[in-house]
Amino acid sequence: MASLTWKHHTLIQALISRGPLKEKEFQSIFTDVTGRNPGAAKKIFDKYLLEINKELSYVHFELRACRDQYDGLVCYGVVNTVSDDQSKLGTKYSVPQIAFFKGIIEAIAQDEAAQGCISCFDALNIRLENQLPNEASSSQQHQVPPAFKNFSMSQKDKTLDELVKDKWLCRTREGNIGLGIRSLLDLRSWFRNNDVPSCEVCNEAGVKADLCPNEGCTVRIHKYCLKNLLSQRDDKVCSGCGKPWPLGRIAKEEAVEAAANDEEEENETQATALRSKKRKQRSQRDSTENVSSQASLASTSGNTRRRVTRSAAHLS
Repeated sequence: MASLTWKHHTLIQALISRGPLKEKEFQSIFTDVTGRNPGAAKKIFDKYLLEINKELSYVHFELRACRDQYDGLVCYGVVNTVSDDQSKLGTKYSVPQIAFFKGIIEAIAQDEAAQGCISCFDALNIRLENQLPNEASSSQQHQVPPAFKNFSMSQKDKTLDELVKDKWLCRTREGNIGLGIRSLLDLRSWFRNNDVPSCEVCNEAGVKADLCPNEGCTVRIHKYCLKNLLSQRDDKVCSGCGKPWPLGRIAKEEAVEAAANDEEEENETQATALRSKKRKQRSQRDSTENVSSQASLASTSGNTRRRVTRSAAHLS
């Protein structure tokens, strides 16, 4: 990677060490490193990404961007481009954990309603033996690996937490299990190979999407893609069958999401105010303690001087 500078290396390291980053955070790092604003210098920003990807391609990695299908925000991450199931998770996870993860991914991605999630109950009840090759799963029960049989409910629960922490999965506002941004970034080829229906607008996997209200139509569109599409067109109809799209449902869902976002922002503001208040109180307490300590020290010094003076007078 001789052609890359320390600035390129810093951007790569930020994504590898911190995991996938929201666009705003990644662009902030880019500005700190290069001194350029990606919004005003988009060509320079794109040039950096092209230069990075040219070098990363030699080791089968790619700096990739995609939208989080749950909030519509763009994210950046470094992904492995080798189409190998186990290489997607590396060596951190055990074979039963990988099988558990794959079962969850399949359950979410193959949902015909495109809700983009399953309940925690359904996730914990994923059967690992269903992830065995067809010839093994159709054989007798005793051929199921002991590690699969002994993978307890508590181990599944712990694995769920780890997968959420590592951004392979996420927890929705309703407490369900959805795909994390790392899965959306890294498993693009898996979605295509497993015939997961794509969004009519952006052609990415429509894991969490709105379905055409016409039962005979297979069109599905991400909510953020649908919003942009309908705002640019006079006819608010499905591009597949031509039937009207229920805009009232979209407006209602947006209102619910806006209310939830407002609540989150309010909670965050209150938490920030509380932390600021605690810091102020701690600072005032420290200041008071310093004043008391200095006063005590001055008093002790004065008493010592008086004792020395009296002793000197006694000797004279």
